[in-house]
Amino acid sequence: MEISRRRLLTGALAAAAATTATGSLTGCLSQSGGGGSTGEQFSGEVEWWTINLQKNYGSYIQGMIDAYTAEHPDVKINWVDVPGQDITTKLLAAIASGNVPDAVNYTSPTIGLFGDAMSDLTEFFSPEDLGAYVPSLVETLKSTDNRQVAVPWYNGGAGLGIYRKSVCEKAGYTKETLPTTYQEALELCQKVQTETGTYGANMLPYSQVVQGEGIALLNEDRTAPAFDTPETAKLLEQYKKFFDDKAIAPGALGKEPRQYEQSLENGKIAARPDSVSSALVNIEKNAPDIYGDLWITPGVTTPDGKNLFFAQQVFGIPSSSNNKAAAAEWLKFVTNAENQLAFCKLVSIFPSSASSLEDPFFTDIDPKTPMDEGRKILVDGFGAMEDAALRTGNDELLRQLFDEQVRAATTGSASASDALAAAAKQWTDELAKAK
Repeated sequence: MEISRRRLLTGALAAAAATTATGSLTGCLSQSGGGGSTGEQFSGEVEWWTINLQKNYGSYIQGMIDAYTAEHPDVKINWVDVPGQDITTKLLAAIASGNVPDAVNYTSPTIGLFGDAMSDLTEFFSPEDLGAYVPSLVETLKSTDNRQVAVPWYNGGAGLGIYRKSVCEKAGYTKETLPTTYQEALELCQKVQTETGTYGANMLPYSQVVQGEGIALLNEDRTAPAFDTPETAKLLEQYKKFFDDKAIAPGALGKEPRQYEQSLENGKIAARPDSVSSALVNIEKNAPDIYGDLWITPGVTTPDGKNLFFAQQVFGIPSSSNNKAAAAEWLKFVTNAENQLAFCKLVSIFPSSASSLEDPFFTDIDPKTPMDEGRKILVDGFGAMEDAALRTGNDELLRQLFDEQVRAATTGSASASDALAAAAKQWTDELAKAK
């Protein structure tokens, strides 16, 4: 159940959800099957794969299955929960053998890997069905030949801006003047360093930041790199200067963000302009004094105002499935507004159903704490979210290759132009393997 950049679960939430009784949860679930009939078209077994949900959310999932099969007695849901680290290998093996699940949970970054083996869902989901999802979430779930190869399920929301009030005030900021873009965030980092001697943030032009700066990493059909330009080289040089000036913390060169040497929790940086929301949980737990000294704002956006996030959990129906129609009806049920809302009440995630967001659970948030304030900000900005997953055959590796060259440019072991040229060659080679 892991999502790149958006870590959806925390230990406390997981523990709380694990104690939920099946009976009480089932009462929250919709009994509507999304228009399904119990006729022959929707009979038989549906093998349905999820990712890493059994341990903490078994009651929720089984409640949905029980509710659906009570209304559709001719349908049997065979639930298979796959460990997160195994989903790619297991699904690739299933596709190769032809022995596929009828419906499968995967992630938007892997659409390039699995999309060709998935059905076009417009055969089973009407425009009205697809219109029930937040448009920006469903529109990106298409293959390179424009087939709708997935529908959205849940996500971790866009980014948040988290700032230490006492430090930013000394640098001349009010809550109303905090950054809205990466360029403004760089300015804050410099002012904080100049006025207080504190590092501004852990922020380098890694692949996700480059996208946040409005620069495309791939061409339109996702077959070749598009970042090896003078514009991107200039951006890398700009960030290097801020790094050399100690406006950006040296720990930003690390490969594991949750283990940066300088962090908000230890008080060595002033801001996380593009933070994951779960960071607030850790700050509250490990640094309560700093938690009480925070300003929370929307995360920095692209120059044209888009709130980027980099993965969402989705569902597809493999082309080799023998029970596609029944699988589609089941997926409509799992992702309907009522069932998504019930899931969101168990764990800190956000739905793909537009009407779920209209429930008081999301609309009546009293932002008395940084956590509540952050959640309200994420809900209010949901319409501007955009899934920025690369949707290639290997997003994770491509990002790692790019980021390693950014480190080389930042430390001066390669010029910005040479680093980008090296990354472009690596991407070209990897993309060619996927053809």
